[in-house]
Amino acid sequence: MERNFLAITDFSKVDLEKLLELALSLKKEYFSHGNQPLLKGKVLAMVFNKPSLRTRISFDMAMRHLGGDALFISPNEIGLGKRESIADVARVLSGYVTGIMARVFEHNHVTELAKWSSVPVINGLSDYNHPCQAFTDIFTMYEHFNNLQNLNVAYVGDGNNVAVSLLHACAILGINFTIASPEGYDINLKAWKTAENLSKNSGSLILQIRNPQEAVTDADVVYTDTWTSMGQEEEAKKREIAFPPYQVNSDLLILAKPTAIVMHCLPAHRGQEITDDVADGPQSFIFPQAHNRLHAQKAILVNLLGDV
Repeated sequence: MERNFLAITDFSKVDLEKLLELALSLKKEYFSHGNQPLLKGKVLAMVFNKPSLRTRISFDMAMRHLGGDALFISPNEIGLGKRESIADVARVLSGYVTGIMARVFEHNHVTELAKWSSVPVINGLSDYNHPCQAFTDIFTMYEHFNNLQNLNVAYVGDGNNVAVSLLHACAILGINFTIASPEGYDINLKAWKTAENLSKNSGSLILQIRNPQEAVTDADVVYTDTWTSMGQEEEAKKREIAFPPYQVNSDLLILAKPTAIVMHCLPAHRGQEITDDVADGPQSFIFPQAHNRLHAQKAILVNLLGDV
């Protein structure tokens, strides 16, 4: 497998399936008798340019559960690419820690870290993609449905970094993926072309449309995300005009399969992209999904930093 975790597209179907099995095994082990200290003596540097709840706590606790440690580095402590060059930061940290997780604004920052680092680098989020979130999402589906083949995932909303990674994961693993977005908010063309090429091998059917009702019809998974992500605050008013027809509410959800689950990467802006009755309803998997960040990231960490 890859020595870094920068993008879902760096991994084959076989690689991802092995990681899913590892995540499931580590989760079962944790709830049975606790995890073995597979990362004893290992330290993960967590570099944050963006604030975080799930990414920070899940990586920190994953390292603790596995016998290792995590070091939080705030934006003001490094000033990645400003106070000090990314190449220098990567080479300095490589002499102190076993791995680096970076949550950044610009994707080239995390790829530059990986270029100069001599220890594994994990992309905790960039403006292009969010591979840790997508792997968690797929793990949540895998755990619930027991089989990923021919699942229908409907993504309703902005074609953002979360959508890109989820699209790519689906295209690799043979999951059908439909996204409904307002005009001007599609997944970027390069990422879509990549998914088209991947889907030829897996048999995944991918579709980009405007109509959210059409996207959700007969879906197994209904997924949404905030209309305005961090760094897009200046666009908020414009987005609040474009996105209301794409709200995941009970009228939309009823078009999906009765067994469908609802997912959201959080944080949620309730009353915008999702309503309370859906977010807190019987089909919601939002919080199991959030909790699975812990177990999915254990698999990533063991694969990159472990000795097995």
